[in-house]
Order: sequence, then structure tokens, then C-alpha cells
Amino acid sequence: MSEEFFANILDQIKPYTSHINLHVKGEPLLHPKLERFLDLSFEKGFQVNITTNGTLIRRMQEKLLRKPALRQINFSLHSFDGNDDGMSRDSYIEDILAFTVEALKQPKLLIAFRFWNLSESPADDLAIRRNDELLSAIEKALGLPYKIRDEVLPDRGIKLADRLYLNQAHRFEWPDLGTKEYPAAGFCHGLRNQAGILVDGTVLPCCLDSEGIINLGNIHTTPFGEIIESPRAKAIFDGFSRKEAVEELCRKCGYRKRFG
Repeated sequence: MSEEFFANILDQIKPYTSHINLHVKGEPLLHPKLERFLDLSFEKGFQVNITTNGTLIRRMQEKLLRKPALRQINFSLHSFDGNDDGMSRDSYIEDILAFTVEALKQPKLLIAFRFWNLSESPADDLAIRRNDELLSAIEKALGLPYKIRDEVLPDRGIKLADRLYLNQAHRFEWPDLGTKEYPAAGFCHGLRNQAGILVDGTVLPCCLDSEGIINLGNIHTTPFGEIIESPRAKAIFDGFSRKEAVEELCRKCGYRKRFG
């Protein structure tokens, strides 16, 4: 995404929100103009939340910590198992904890550690063993007088320190037209509390539709305000108001089950 396009997006969404999230199934720390994007966000009055796998946090630490637009960083610690750049687990968590210690010296910055990899099967304890290695490192670094695993519950969070949180959740099925369909009854925050914009300008109901299947329109050719008031967008919103998923992709989204 270019700087000019990003600035245009901020102008178009300004009437609707003061918060943006830099992620749609991508790694924001890879963007060569991330610093400039954060500066633009601050200039235009936005607070920024970043979700990252954390593998580049050492390289980006000083650049991020001096950006006043940054509100929260979510570290998807469960994603380490998908990392193939040769980084060791020890180095990985050490870099993230070093950043966290410095970040918590900032007056307002929030940090959240995510473990969204629990299994529904008690017999599948591989994720638990891997999580425990990282949890032990967190406990040691923070000097916690308890075991995090004894305090946190599945699909719940825990406050580890002021402005530092940890939450865990079960794995979910990413929405895919080729997978099974869940019951249509249910709820989602798509187009109620969130929307997504892809690098090509496609507007989506949420960040899980990274392929742009529910294409509501393109912000290059249609104003954002018109797109989210379109008949298709309104049908999605009204459907979830009735606790009903009207889009096929939404009916095939495992994440939606979290909302009942």
C-alpha cells in the first residue's frame, strides 16, 4: 500500500473511527513505510493497534517506541510455530520481552500476548507444551509469583501488569468457501464495530476475509461512506442484528462461533 493511498483511506474513514488496526492476515512490521504510516496516523488524529508475530520486533523496537500514534501491540505468540527463518524459541521470546519492558515505560502503550492455539481435544497437548515454554519465560522475566496457566482460563484473558495482558483461545477455522458450513444462526461484529480494507482498495466486513470474497466495493472508485451503506453491507449488518449470517463465507467462519 502506498503512502498516498493510506492517507486517502484515513481521510475517508475519519468520520467513522479514531482507531485503526494494521493487519489483515499480514505482517505489518514488514512494510517499508510503517514509520511514515504511523506519523500520518498521528497527524490525522488516529490511534493505531498493531498485531504482529513479533519476529521483527528487535529490529523495529526503537522506531515503534517513539511513535505517539501507537496505542497497542498484540503479539500472536502462537504463530511462532509457523516461523521458518531459523530464529530460536529462546531468542524469539527474549526479543518480545525486551520490547515489552521498554514499552511499559511509555505512558499509555498497551501490550497483549496472544495464545490462540488451544485444541478442543484433551489428547492434543502439543500446543500446551509449546505454550508452557513461552509462559515460563514470561513468568521469569516479569517475576510473577504464580504460574500463568493456573490463573488463566480458556477463551479468557488475564492482566499480568499495568497495561500488559495475556489471553488464550481455541484454534478456529478460517472462513473458506470450500469448508463446512456452520449454522446460520449467530452473531458477528463485522460492519458493526469493524471493517477491513485490502491493499487493492477492496472493502470487507472484517479482517478474516483476506481474499476479498465479500467484496463490498473499492475505495478507489467509491467513497467508503457509500460502500458501507450499500445494500449488501446493510444486509450483512441487519442479518447479524437478527443473529443470522446472510453471507456464505460468514456461515463458513469458525471465528464467528466465539460470539454464540
